[in-house]
Amino acid sequence: MGDAGWEREAENWIRWARTPGHDAYWYYRDAFFDAIVPHGGGRALEVGCGEGRVARDLCTHGHRVTGLDASPTLVRAAREADPEGGYLVGDATELPFPDRTFDMVVAYNSLMDVHDMPSAVREASRVLKRDGCFCICVTHPINDAGRFCSSEPDATFVIEDAYLEERRKFEGTYQRDGLTMTFRGWSYSLEAYARALEAAGFVIECLREPAASERSVATFGRSEIRLQRIPLFLHIRARHHSA
Repeated sequence: MGDAGWEREAENWIRWARTPGHDAYWYYRDAFFDAIVPHGGGRALEVGCGEGRVARDLCTHGHRVTGLDASPTLVRAAREADPEGGYLVGDATELPFPDRTFDMVVAYNSLMDVHDMPSAVREASRVLKRDGCFCICVTHPINDAGRFCSSEPDATFVIEDAYLEERRKFEGTYQRDGLTMTFRGWSYSLEAYARALEAAGFVIECLREPAASERSVATFGRSEIRLQRIPLFLHIRARHHSA
C-alpha cells in the first residue's frame, strides 16, 4: 500500500484488525505459527507490524519482538496495546538496525505492500543472524492474479492478469459487518519472491499453501469452500544459504 496509503487507512485498519474473527488472520495464523515460525525464544523483528497483532502473538509464543512499520498511527496503536513491547516507525528497505541483530525476521502480509520488495528482502537478510530464519506470509500470487467467477463452492477460477509481470498494482475496497477497508499494494509472482530470496542469500526451507479451514468455512459461509481449492496465502520459511 505504501507509507502514505497505510497512514490514510490506519484507523480503518485498527478497527478491522482488532475485531476478533473478522478477517482471515484469525483463521490462518495457526497454520503460520505451527509450520513456519520456530518454537522457543530469541530476538525477532516484525517488518510491517501494523497495529501489532502479529507481534503480540509472537510474544505469546516466547519471542522477544521489535515491531517496525511505516505508519506512525499504527505504531502508536501498537505501543498502546503493548506498552512493554518495542515499536518504531521505519522503512522496510532501510532498516535502522546493525547487521546480524535478530534471530528471526517476520514479514506477515507486508512484502506485497513494499514497492521495492527485493530491497526489503535484502534488508531482512542483512539484520538476520547467520543461523536465523525469515518467516513470510503473503497473499498467494495465484490468488492475486485471478478471481472466482461466482461465490459458488465449485466456481471456476480465472486468471485474467499477466501473472508473470514483475510487479502489478492492486487495489480493492472491502465492506463487512459495518467495517470498510481499502487495500493497495503490489502483486508479485512466486518466481519474483524466490528470486528476491535467492539474491539475498536465502534458501527456502519450508513452503506451505494453507487451505481454508472448516472453522473458516463455518464463519464465512459456502463461498469459503472455494479457498479449499485455490490458496489464499503463501507461507515461507527461508534461511541463509550458509546456515
